[in-house]
Amino acid sequence: MAAIGVRPSQLKALTRLRCAIFQTSYNPTSMRTGAKYLRARLRGPSMVNYYPPVINIAQLARQYPELELVDEDEEQRLQDVEDRKKRGKGAPKKAKSKDDLLLSE
Repeated sequence: MAAIGVRPSQLKALTRLRCAIFQTSYNPTSMRTGAKYLRARLRGPSMVNYYPPVINIAQLARQYPELELVDEDEEQRLQDVEDRKKRGKGAPKKAKSKDDLLLSE
């Protein structure tokens, strides 16, 4: 008895039909499509929910002024800036116009 072979055209038609039935992408050349990653669940929302919200003292102080909260780090930074300015080490003043730029050079 002779073995009956299946024609390649029939296999292609069967593959195309199978993809239509099971809603998969028809890719006869086996090119990389990235479908695996596009189908995967997004990671961003679960990563955001993993970490607790960061408590910002400046925001709390603005939101609840009646509490009179003091941000010690900000107070220290302002004191350091003031000390630097007294020693002449502060940032230079910003020029208001182009004439001021030419005079400072």
